[in-house]
Amino acid sequence: MYDLARTRLTTVRDCLRFAVSRFNAADLAFGHGTDNAFDEAAYLVLATLHLPLDQLEPYLDAVLLPPELDSVVGAIQRRAEQRVPVAYITGEAFLGDYRFYVDERVIVPRSFIAELLRDEALQPWIEEPELVHRALDLCTGSGCLAILLADAFPDAEIDAVDLSSDALDVAEINVADYNLGERIDLIDGDLFDPLAGETYDLIVSNPPYVDAHSVEELPQEYLHEPELALGSGEDGLDVTRRILAQASQFLNPLGVLVVEIGHNRDVLEAAYPQLPFVWLDTSGGDGFVFLLTREMLVEAGL
Repeated sequence: MYDLARTRLTTVRDCLRFAVSRFNAADLAFGHGTDNAFDEAAYLVLATLHLPLDQLEPYLDAVLLPPELDSVVGAIQRRAEQRVPVAYITGEAFLGDYRFYVDERVIVPRSFIAELLRDEALQPWIEEPELVHRALDLCTGSGCLAILLADAFPDAEIDAVDLSSDALDVAEINVADYNLGERIDLIDGDLFDPLAGETYDLIVSNPPYVDAHSVEELPQEYLHEPELALGSGEDGLDVTRRILAQASQFLNPLGVLVVEIGHNRDVLEAAYPQLPFVWLDTSGGDGFVFLLTREMLVEAGL
């Protein structure tokens, strides 16, 4: 079918229709930047052709040259048959207006923390951006949240830690792309282990949080992502527990901890009834990201 497509398709409109048909027939799972076959097809076609991502209409009837057609059909085939996330095909992912380089060494960026940093939603716990002088991104992956931290808090120096040296290689590309090498320090290590003696005004983390049952049920698309970045024990909270156990030691007075935990709110609250979790409002609801201050953690004995 794909060989035939290379001989019969001619325009961007043809390729878009073909992609939507192939994606629907393959019953793909979405969630790495789009949530439906049409948007995914439009993005993949435009990105492959190096066209503006917000201008589909002017190019719909443009006739493709044979090499262009071959590239587009090849991308559609890889997405539909191998179920590779579209971000790995195009080599890029977006958080709002921010673009990041990605490949299969890192999880595809997606975090509610990103919108919280953009929208100044950490007030009143952080009254002014100028009050954050040092910030930490644990499990930084592609470095996306570290870069957003640097943008949201222009006076802050940022440490970004990850256990994967491969992920840090990708993060280094993104940090360089945003010219933030002098403000973001990429650190190879396991959570707080390489940070002895350091303290921060703000710590954020989007750690692995998928529980064991859900890992077994993940669509094939997610299996292209690093396993280390997804699962976190039987209930999905192994890494979060380690963060909670140590965070107060690395926070300055009035320092703030922000952690994303997926769909694990009920399990987390049951495990820590002494903690007064503040659940932050996001586009997905108020059960995905919690905030705690250093004082809350210390008072709870952590």
